[in-house]
Amino acid sequence: MAQRAGAASQVTPTAQAAKAGITPGPGAPGASGSATPSVTVSTPIPAAAAAAVAAKANELGQIPVLMYHRIMKKPELSLDRSSKELYDELTGLAKDGYYPITAAEFVSGRIDVPAGRHPVVLTFDDSTPGHFGLDPQGNPAPDTAVAVIEQVARENPGFRPVATFYLNKELFGMDDTQAAAGLRWLQQHGFELGNHTVSHPSLSGMSEKGVHKEIGDMEDRIVRLTGAHATTFAYPFGAVPKKKAWAEKQDGRYAFQGIFLAGWRPSISPFDADFDRWNIDRVRSEGKIKENDCTKYCSTAWLEYLDKNPGERYTSDGDPNTVTFPKAAEDRLAKQYRGFARTY
Repeated sequence: MAQRAGAASQVTPTAQAAKAGITPGPGAPGASGSATPSVTVSTPIPAAAAAAVAAKANELGQIPVLMYHRIMKKPELSLDRSSKELYDELTGLAKDGYYPITAAEFVSGRIDVPAGRHPVVLTFDDSTPGHFGLDPQGNPAPDTAVAVIEQVARENPGFRPVATFYLNKELFGMDDTQAAAGLRWLQQHGFELGNHTVSHPSLSGMSEKGVHKEIGDMEDRIVRLTGAHATTFAYPFGAVPKKKAWAEKQDGRYAFQGIFLAGWRPSISPFDADFDRWNIDRVRSEGKIKENDCTKYCSTAWLEYLDKNPGERYTSDGDPNTVTFPKAAEDRLAKQYRGFARTY
């Protein structure tokens, strides 16, 4: 039911904006076009399917959105991760029942994940050469993030090989001809292409014109090379502009459906009443090191926490057209999803 993010159809910002105030959510049953059921808050929520109960589904649980920067054979800076570290982390995710989805699928609620599995969003910032490249045979270059993702998927059937790449002007170290071919390859293989500004500035001190230029010029480049607009955006450094609306859309140039921070904790579910699509938390990929409180707030620590506290983690009911959760969590459900809700 979930659509592939990054499909190379020409979508205008206006068309995206029509989706963006969105909640297609299980609805994206969205993709099937089913209408939102007419319900009121007093309408009883139906009982969950037996399979969902058996899976201990909790679709109001937390979802880790992992944030990666440079991927290298030998890391040079604290934000870098080695190809081996990426391989080990993704293999651990696969063994622990995680199932990758794109950022675009996440923000729109198109979460089509097998029952009992847990969605995870893999995001890579800055479009550096270690993220992606093509060898002479047209396959992902060895040791790049894409090659590692595909290797883990081959070794762990059921681990979906998708991720979201947040792009800056320097597209994986490629020239325009190479970049156009490379971006098309990523689109065709289910990867999402997001906007991360032209030059990676802090937007917090910039004028409206400056914010629009940084984001808009990058969006123009993405559209020119791919024929499609970006669906999501990630703030460089997690720095928010004076007015968030400047980053959300600019008429005629861009209109995002969700914006990601540089955050320090898993995101709440998109079906939670407190979910804010314009301020989505991410978790830095890192071991339990002292720097930046990674002993508590980076990926290794958070994944261990969710493993020890499974009731706080998003667990799928296996049906993209329903939102299943324990009855005790009913007051957390966003009202627009009540018609899709199931409890136990």
